[in-house]
Amino acid sequence: MKRTRIILADDHVMLLEALKKILEPEFEVLGTFTDGRTLLEAAPDLNPDLIVLDIHMPLMNGLCAGQRLKRKMPRVKLIYMTMSLDVDLAAEAFRIGASGYVLKSSAAGELIRAIHDASLGRSYITPLMTKGMVGTFLQNVKPRKNPERLTLRQKEVLQLLAEGRSMKEVAFMLKVTPRTVAFHKYTMMEHLRLKTNAELIQFAMRTSIVAA
Repeated sequence: MKRTRIILADDHVMLLEALKKILEPEFEVLGTFTDGRTLLEAAPDLNPDLIVLDIHMPLMNGLCAGQRLKRKMPRVKLIYMTMSLDVDLAAEAFRIGASGYVLKSSAAGELIRAIHDASLGRSYITPLMTKGMVGTFLQNVKPRKNPERLTLRQKEVLQLLAEGRSMKEVAFMLKVTPRTVAFHKYTMMEHLRLKTNAELIQFAMRTSIVAA
């Protein structure tokens, strides 16, 4: 039987190495990545069946990366493995097309089960969050009508600014001009009715666009 082809993405190298050792006997691990942008660039060429990724990663968070990956690779399965028990984050993960949501504090067997379920076209959510009500949770995952909703590009700009990078650095990393970065920054501030850089960064932290 053909083994499921997997990519792992997390900014903790030791965790990546541990996960690889756990999963390799049963699955084919194609590669590991420590930031969302590198994952996004490399994944299409590796052509995995499934990607296990964290939500909080540098350069591009897992939700942004996952949404873009689903656009590029509609058939790829996404399983988020995170420390967050935030129901809103879990709901957002499923809105963008995730097949699983597992806590890092769970046993390794739970991740393996999530991979098997995803491979069979099923969804998996850690029981620690749903208390067994997986079906009810999934039925209530609906597109969010949120006036604070940002575009993917705005989220990318905001994440990099929140990491302390200058507009010139952000422009270089996103391959755009500093003027374009400034446009996105001030458009966000106007849209969100924020007046200072500090308020913009606080918004990023509050909405989990970047890790606290």
